[in-house]
Amino acid sequence: MYHSPFSITTLGTGAALPARGRFPTSQLLNVHGNHYLIDCGEGTQERLRAAGFNFQRIGHIFISHLHGDHYLGLLGLISSMHLMGRQVPLHIYGPPELKPIIDIQLRASGTWLRYPLHVHSTEPVSGAVIHQDTHVTVTVLALRHRIPCTGFVFQEQSGARRLRADRVQEIPPFKRASVKAGEDLVLPDGSVVTNATLTEDPLAPRSYAYCSDTAYEPALIPFVSGVGLLYHEATFTTAMADRAKETLHSTAAQAAQLAKEAAVGQLLLGHFSSRYKSADVLLNEALPIFPRTLLSYEGGVFPVGPSC
Repeated sequence: MYHSPFSITTLGTGAALPARGRFPTSQLLNVHGNHYLIDCGEGTQERLRAAGFNFQRIGHIFISHLHGDHYLGLLGLISSMHLMGRQVPLHIYGPPELKPIIDIQLRASGTWLRYPLHVHSTEPVSGAVIHQDTHVTVTVLALRHRIPCTGFVFQEQSGARRLRADRVQEIPPFKRASVKAGEDLVLPDGSVVTNATLTEDPLAPRSYAYCSDTAYEPALIPFVSGVGLLYHEATFTTAMADRAKETLHSTAAQAAQLAKEAAVGQLLLGHFSSRYKSADVLLNEALPIFPRTLLSYEGGVFPVGPSC
């Protein structure tokens, strides 16, 4: 059983326009209580407040591309963090053009941030590692859109071995960390109790893949294969396939087909066109192809299961 959280909170599910109660794209990933923001459409900080979340806890922000519905909330969030007295560093990952955009707006407003801001350039090269910490490794996905666009894969770091419940009392408390790290237990009389008899394998690491704006792209399959949860845009139904092709977006059926071919655990649809009053029409198109499909919705929390 997993005791540490690994989940996605959907802050916005709309495509291009805030309409029909949907907000521009943004998600909050919680990995063991560490929070990562993925895209930052207009109004993201208000959505974070509505979710009851203190956005000063965010240390890393990942921006997929520079269409406004994916990043126009970023400067407001940066500014609010400053005005609220933030002092700890903030790391932002995005296209090379993002840093000059941030710099010119801060300079034009005469804003000198109270905290260190580090903007890291990303390139759409699938499999490239852009961030790693003790909880997660983040790699890039090369999406196919009208401008350079990157998706992200968040892979949980492998955990320590687990102490067997029926043997834990045999291990002195000061030795338990080393046993969980894989060491054998040496008793006072010099005898050795092997690690394999005291511990169990760590739980399988969990993984989340985020594919924002993209046409159907089979080249992604090796890089998202077997992830526990795949988020994939589903802007249109198949009836609008010509429009999807023209704008380099995906239909719900195409998202489901990619999930099926990649054998993922679950598929989460989002980025819904405002032409659809209800996103159920998109879900109904995906389910026959990939039954383990969910619809994202504003404020929805989706646990991420283990990689397949």
